Amino acid sequence: QAMFSTDLMESRQERVSISGVEPQMIGVLVSYAYTAEVVITRANVQALLAAANLLDIMAVREACCTFMERQMDEMNCVGIHCFAEAHSCRELERRSLEYILQHFSTVCRQEEFLSLSADKLTEIIASDHLNVPKEETVFEAVMLWLEKSASRRQSFEKVLEHVRLPLISPYYIHDVIESLGVVRESLQCQRLISEAKDYMLLQDRRGELFGPRTRPRRSTGTAEVIVTVGGEDDKVVLRSVESFDPVTAQWKSLACLPFAVSKHGLVVSGSTLYLAGGEFPDGSASREMWRYDPCFDSWLEMAPMNVARSELGLAMLDGFVFAVGGWEGHSRLDSVECYDPHTNTWYFVESMKMAVTSPAVVALDGLLYVTGGAVLEDGDGMDLAQVYNPKLCSWTEVAPMQIARSGSAACILKGKIYVIGGWHASTENTDKVECYDPKTNQWTMCAPMKERRYRPGVAVVDGRIYVLGGEEGWDRYHDTIERYCEEADAWEIVGEMPTSRSWLSCVSLQVRKDARGACRPGMASDR
Repeated sequence: QAMFSTDLMESRQERVSISGVEPQMIGVLVSYAYTAEVVITRANVQALLAAANLLDIMAVREACCTFMERQMDEMNCVGIHCFAEAHSCRELERRSLEYILQHFSTVCRQEEFLSLSADKLTEIIASDHLNVPKEETVFEAVMLWLEKSASRRQSFEKVLEHVRLPLISPYYIHDVIESLGVVRESLQCQRLISEAKDYMLLQDRRGELFGPRTRPRRSTGTAEVIVTVGGEDDKVVLRSVESFDPVTAQWKSLACLPFAVSKHGLVVSGSTLYLAGGEFPDGSASREMWRYDPCFDSWLEMAPMNVARSELGLAMLDGFVFAVGGWEGHSRLDSVECYDPHTNTWYFVESMKMAVTSPAVVALDGLLYVTGGAVLEDGDGMDLAQVYNPKLCSWTEVAPMQIARSGSAACILKGKIYVIGGWHASTENTDKVECYDPKTNQWTMCAPMKERRYRPGVAVVDGRIYVLGGEEGWDRYHDTIERYCEEADAWEIVGEMPTSRSWLSCVSLQVRKDARGACRPGMASDR
């Protein structure tokens, strides 16, 4: 209509040539204009859709899309997807891609798949929704595609970046992948192999190594959950242990602690959790150390610390648990002790320069960072940031935080340290968040949380920071969960806890799902 009712050249011509359309299809569409009937077959559907699309006959276009969707199978779904994409049939494009992802194990052996461009192949294998029993299936599909044409070797590095090598069996990497010439000859491929090995070997640094290649695909039956342990509200100290699935927003109860505790520390290494110290309901500080095994959903008592510590900082550094500072019942502590899981023993390391309670402690790149904490009787926070180097057995100071605070929470995201919430006499409980970049030795302020939080729990899941619970003030305990998006520098409330609390501890943990898709506490992921 626009062609003939405007000043376009075609409006002044007696005969107009329409390219890209088969003449027979024009006849079919003219007949449709008079009869409102059209016969769609396997032989004419693509040509008919192209003509209807060009002439903007939407009813025929949609009928062709429906016909192609009904005829879709493992052999033709890739071709249908590419055709739909070329003709801007968005719904058919989406549904055909879903079909490819769902039936990938069969589709990847078909001729249409093996003829894909490198860009389209990477788009498919990059999807979290790719339905594969294991990541090795994806790598084998890539190799089938590569073997189809020698010219594709130059695109192999780009394609391999979207195979999640850290989730592949180390034996498969050693026996199969590393033996391939196309891998041995590429420096970038070697870097990807090295990244995968680091992820497998350095289990307590997996949070630092987070990226698209370390995220489990949704079909693998693995989910990353947040485990919350203990804490207190204004009436009672808790012994409950629960897991929260951020995807489904569902809570599950796990095996309770043998005792109620708050003001403790909690760390994770691989699939093993370690809890140390804390304060019992009678106000006494604890020396106890417990290990949680998610495979059996049970707690096992380990060797106790040398010193009782509540309000301590706890971090996992290079396979060892470090307990920092705290309150032993009568005074603050400057001592630091280290736990060796292999020998089940604790030993002291170099003490801090001053005694401190309620610091926020994290490990990053082989160093132990201790931020803030309280040094005065009133519990007022400080802005000091200290770093312990276990190789040199020495402490140094880095740039101080912009806000003095104690009782804050800290975590690692994309190689940076985030310190969240806390308390200081001048600000009271705070919603302020700041970020430290070790490369520049600088702190920058981030968007504040929606609510002020003292002694919240914090965990990182899928590149997002989750903050749970905490105190708003002396008489109000939060049950809300906030999530931080680093790209948008924004917080949002995403859920609630079963009970309000502060002084809890949280870690992220990968677990297996049952047949119904629910996270099962007794099924830890082995990767």
